[in-house]
Amino acid sequence: MDPSRRLFLKTAGAVTCGAAACVTGSAPAQAGPERHGGDAGSRFAMVIDLRRCIGCQACTVACSTENQVPLGDFRTLVNQYQVRDLDAPDAPPASFTLPRLCNHCDDPPCVAVCPVQATYQQKDGKVLIDADQCVGCAYCVQACPYDARFINPTTQTADKCTFCTHRVEAGLLPACVETCVGGARVFGDLKDPNSEINRLLTEAEGDVTVLRPEMETSPHVFYIGLDTRFQGKVEGQAALWILRDAQGHEIEGAES
Repeated sequence: MDPSRRLFLKTAGAVTCGAAACVTGSAPAQAGPERHGGDAGSRFAMVIDLRRCIGCQACTVACSTENQVPLGDFRTLVNQYQVRDLDAPDAPPASFTLPRLCNHCDDPPCVAVCPVQATYQQKDGKVLIDADQCVGCAYCVQACPYDARFINPTTQTADKCTFCTHRVEAGLLPACVETCVGGARVFGDLKDPNSEINRLLTEAEGDVTVLRPEMETSPHVFYIGLDTRFQGKVEGQAALWILRDAQGHEIEGAES
């Protein structure tokens, strides 16, 4: 871990959680800056069903287009991994995908460290940024345990996934959810007992996990079918456009 992050992050010991523990059994949000905006009658969250994710990157492209994210930065991305079995060296590698975005935590460390309260949380759980207030100090970037923030080189302010709050407020789904060809992303209101997200979490109970549960931030992006070996794989950005030769070696100068 980057030593500068230790100033901001907490450590604990949980490893995985079932749907009930993730959603209803999470530790309550600790005292912090007052939430404002949004509807307190809702608590928005996202489920990513890795059984359906094909790693096509449609979500990444849709997000970048919808939110005009600068080239080379991402509000959401899909990391792809190939893992070999050392006990079976001749076997083909297994492929894994790990979509990542802001986790819109119930206890977000990014909110606590912002010196001007530009990063704030709405009553409906969405963690947002007031770009007019942000001074670009990057404290929140360092504080995020999920490597989900960046400083926008155009605006020089903090940037990240907002659950496409402008679309949600208009009754639409986030762009990444609407574009997901496999239906792997499900977005909804946890306080609505009849919502699709609640149905899915209930059906998948026992197979629901979150990234870095030891940080105790109560993240509200849940994963179904996530290999626990990848729970800590939150660093770096996906290289979407690297060209490789037939042997899998990167072609020098081909990255764009």
